[in-house]
Amino acid sequence: MQYLLMLYSEEGGWNQLTKEQQDQGMAAYRAYTEALQKAGVLKGSNRLQPTSAATTVRLANGKPHVLDGPYVESKEQIGGYYLIDVADLDTAISWAARCPGAGHGTVEVRPVWSLAT
Repeated sequence: MQYLLMLYSEEGGWNQLTKEQQDQGMAAYRAYTEALQKAGVLKGSNRLQPTSAATTVRLANGKPHVLDGPYVESKEQIGGYYLIDVADLDTAISWAARCPGAGHGTVEVRPVWSLAT
């Protein structure tokens, strides 16, 4: 079953780190990504641009309303994701706990709803 691991963190936190801390963080994410690849469970992953680059679309009376930025204001924002394919929720949680993002933010584990045709 596929699960989306959504990585939430304080958006401005990265810029507050020293170069050495950023290098260590990137190394930790590379190692985590390699572990997912070696286990054969990684289906996709990426970092997201900041919320200032976001566009939010809602329909009201059948017409789109477009807003710059995210719809929800919160301290933590989704900064990236991993899409994994594992046997069950317990395995997905195990991978989420190993994610470097769990150490400085939150990793939300959400099952993907398969749209079988």
